[in-house]
Amino acid sequence: MRILAIGPLWRGSNAGGLFRALSRQGCLLEVLDEFYYLSLQTKTKSTKVLERIIRPLQEKEFNKAIRKKTELFSPDVVFVYKGAFVQPQTLQFAKQQKCKLVLFYPDVSMTAHGTNIPKSIPLYDLIFTTKTFGIKDMEATYGVKNTLFIPHGFDPEIHRKLTISETDKTKFGCDVSFIGTWSPKKEQWLTVLKNACPDINLKIWGEQWFKSTTAALTSSIQFTGVVGDLYAIAIQCSKINLGILSERVAGSSSGDLITSRTFHIPGSSGFMLHERNEESVLYFKENEEAGFFGDAEEMAKQVKYFLGNDSLRNNIQSAGYERALKDHSLDERAKVVIARINES
Repeated sequence: MRILAIGPLWRGSNAGGLFRALSRQGCLLEVLDEFYYLSLQTKTKSTKVLERIIRPLQEKEFNKAIRKKTELFSPDVVFVYKGAFVQPQTLQFAKQQKCKLVLFYPDVSMTAHGTNIPKSIPLYDLIFTTKTFGIKDMEATYGVKNTLFIPHGFDPEIHRKLTISETDKTKFGCDVSFIGTWSPKKEQWLTVLKNACPDINLKIWGEQWFKSTTAALTSSIQFTGVVGDLYAIAIQCSKINLGILSERVAGSSSGDLITSRTFHIPGSSGFMLHERNEESVLYFKENEEAGFFGDAEEMAKQVKYFLGNDSLRNNIQSAGYERALKDHSLDERAKVVIARINES
């Protein structure tokens, strides 16, 4: 299968991890990474203003590159990961070249990332969503019935056991960590935890935590994200890794039920304490392969319990790691993706 894969390749990217897994399964790949064409990582206000001005030109150049690569590579499949900058007319061009169009959509909302995604969804021959509720959301909003659920997985090249140095332990070592982008719910729940356990060493990694207004969290917020090997190191250096899920946003019928961290944490040999729901408990056995909590108050209680039970915590961590290796790598997900594309 010849696949033109469109999505980011930075070290630790879920898209890049899946692309490499497809390659390991024998697919022939060409990859176009939007980060080579669009300015997406600027931080200062002045550069953000300039970024918005030039983005239409960059997006135009990116789509021109997709069309040119489609003509040169003659792929069987154009495989778009999220596709915020892939224009509908570019997909129409690929259809004219007899390419099958496949979307892998990893987020909660289809409307929160610009206009290209909602305009393009009806054009795809097959859509994978990492959200079970994404199937009914896409059918209800766009009338599409070609959507399949597939969970995230861990990337064995990134999320793995590493040798941890003393410097790593000093920088990243903690009782509890949360790694993820700020949201009001996450701030609220972590505040409950810190107030209930004021003496724990809590580290919060991720973007947009400058929005936090809670004084109790100030000393815990690291004001930077961790990706790639630093992500795996931070997971291994934390006694407890929290899986707090994102709340519902506009354009979705539900908040997250699982997320990529659901598999990254055990895949990196970390102990995972995850928000409990009807879906999250399907992947790791409660109190055998992961810990779970239903709300912020139970989360705080579970943190106290597992910090006080090193042997139990270590046994659960080991069992969760083995479960991840057995069932939840991106290589396993890639097998499913290839089979579904062939079936369609």
